[in-house]
Amino acid sequence: MAGHHAERVALARLPSGTEITTTVHTYDGAGEGPTVYVQAAQHGREINGVEVCRRLDERLDTEELDGRVVVVPVANPLTFDRVSYTTPEPLDSVHPNMNRVWPGNAEGSLHERMAAGLWEHAGEADAIVDIHTGSPAMLTHVVVTEGDERSLDLATAFGTDLLLVEPAGEDASDEWHDRRFDGKLRVAAAEAGIPAITPELAHNKQLVDEAIAVGVRGVLGVLRELDALDGQRITGAEPRVARNHLGRVTADESGLFRITADVEVGEYVAAGRQLGVLYHPTTYEPLQVVETDREGILYALTREATVTAGDRLASVAIEPE
Repeated sequence: MAGHHAERVALARLPSGTEITTTVHTYDGAGEGPTVYVQAAQHGREINGVEVCRRLDERLDTEELDGRVVVVPVANPLTFDRVSYTTPEPLDSVHPNMNRVWPGNAEGSLHERMAAGLWEHAGEADAIVDIHTGSPAMLTHVVVTEGDERSLDLATAFGTDLLLVEPAGEDASDEWHDRRFDGKLRVAAAEAGIPAITPELAHNKQLVDEAIAVGVRGVLGVLRELDALDGQRITGAEPRVARNHLGRVTADESGLFRITADVEVGEYVAAGRQLGVLYHPTTYEPLQVVETDREGILYALTREATVTAGDRLASVAIEPE
């Protein structure tokens, strides 16, 4: 029977015995069709996806839906409550980042148990949309696993101007493995044969209508691509497809980052392009001339001036040969 129901689900338990719970929304359509799993706020400061889920709730008419849509607006309540990217070390010293442990382990660390609880829903899906949110100065894009054509079709249907393909497994670099990217939800889904995409909306920590509208339109586009919803598919200019890489431009020291270049995200930049200067805030000593490490599409540039050594200052995607 068509309809919507919401269920509180326990994902894990804190030392005090307090359960970590979240809400799983299920929309059963009137007709047969695919099961699509949508989640947001795996990292708690990335909240635009939560509002995307709420607006989907207003838009989804189960009488017009073929199949099932499962939505988890807050995948990680711990980081959500702290408005943080990772969980404090005392709670999970082994795996502080939930997006490194999929498909999880019901007998593992806290995050592994939480992921295993959500995988019971995600692992049964025919497609997965894992909504993330980046910095304000980031070009909205969708990331897919390189070579996964079904996922690339879904990413194209989501409708962003930029798609990033990321090598995985044996095709990935040592850094990719060192940073445990094989435990991302999207990668675990690909290994299980489930097409999955990671939309990266702009603006974290705040609800921004423009970013939210992109997310709502994108998820509806995916549902139409899968024939779960009728309606006109949005067609625009062909998206630029570039290869995601891990060689980020990072801060060598802590200090203030002053952008000196007249440059915007989305521009094609050459290797060695000077972006700004990192300097000591009290002695004014220049600490680093910040330059791009390779040519490609500048898709992220931090606008937060106070930076700590190791912080990402810029990201450049490599266009395919």
